[in-house]
Amino acid sequence: MEMTPGEIEQIVRVAAELGIDKIKITGGEPLIRNDIEEIIRRIVSIIPDVSMTTNGALLPERACKIKDAGLQRVNISFHSLDPALFRQLTGCGDKDVVEKGVRAAIKCGLNPVKLNMVVMKGSNSNEIWSMIDFTRQVGAVLQLIEYQALERGQEGWDMGYFDLRPIEIELEKRSEKVVERELQRRRQYHLSGGGTVEVVRPMHNSRFCAYCSRLRLTSDGRLKPCLMREDNLIPTVSLIRGGALKEELINAFRKAVSCRAPYWRD
Repeated sequence: MEMTPGEIEQIVRVAAELGIDKIKITGGEPLIRNDIEEIIRRIVSIIPDVSMTTNGALLPERACKIKDAGLQRVNISFHSLDPALFRQLTGCGDKDVVEKGVRAAIKCGLNPVKLNMVVMKGSNSNEIWSMIDFTRQVGAVLQLIEYQALERGQEGWDMGYFDLRPIEIELEKRSEKVVERELQRRRQYHLSGGGTVEVVRPMHNSRFCAYCSRLRLTSDGRLKPCLMREDNLIPTVSLIRGGALKEELINAFRKAVSCRAPYWRD
């Protein structure tokens, strides 16, 4: 059973007391919740720095509404400029609709808008420089994300994996400034002539996990210390529904933090 807006607010209040000062709403797809604006309003009343990751399909109609609710910025999944490949990679996505969502998000002020491109060998890997040109044109930031085998483990990983390190070398040559972000030590390339590219390489960056300070809260109310693991989730909303005191929720957060361990290592 999904959390209610009130339950989410209660958990966020505890998170704020423990020093958490940024929230990212992700999924699944968060915009399929009809009450997402209410959830955003409740969260930003406690922690103002709230962003979202979305597939972008509902952004043409919802971008300004979620901005008005208090959302600051969005990450949008955008893996290809080719409509047929876009649909193939997403399962059912319409590239033109999502592109309208990108432009709507920028127009409504959800900036910076970041486009998440998971790079896959033999699929969209030949589109990297075209995507850089596109993001420069629309005013978005491109995030190149290293392909990871998630649901199927290592099955088929070597067929899809594309090494981003040569791309980073070329990006550095073309950049007027390179910034290493504090979070997970990601490198952000500010290109000469405009455009910004961020590279996310968890599998070949031992600092990625070592510097991770994120906690995830599942839609059914469990704290998830690591995106890649399902064996160490800590219940929270069930405590609320059972009438738990705030101290029990605080202890749930502390337990989740204690379960943190690097997943990707050299």
